[in-house]
Amino acid sequence: MSNLARKLQQQQQQQSHVQPQPKHEPSKKASPGRLTPVEKILGLLFAVFLTVLSAQLISSSAGLYQMNKDIGQLETEIMQQERKNQDLENQVSELSRYERIMAKAKELGLKLDENNVKLVEGH
Repeated sequence: MSNLARKLQQQQQQQSHVQPQPKHEPSKKASPGRLTPVEKILGLLFAVFLTVLSAQLISSSAGLYQMNKDIGQLETEIMQQERKNQDLENQVSELSRYERIMAKAKELGLKLDENNVKLVEGH
């Protein structure tokens, strides 16, 4: 039996030493430091998208700035025109006072005839 045991032991040792080692085939996947063409295209598309989006944002901001500037100028013009209108209204009030009209009429040689006065309703 000792022969038989030795043969069995030798066979087991040979089997353990002869185990096929897995072959290392170069993988088709990219190495960790390299990008695949699809990843490069996606990266390029993303960069183009960000560039277009940034340009549109800058353009919109410039448009809003210009519009706000125009609005400010218009508000200034409106305030100036309102001041002019108020000054003109004050002048109309001043020039249409009864005392001034009577003084101007006397200066021009006109006389007040109470019988010939007609009441005019104004606004």
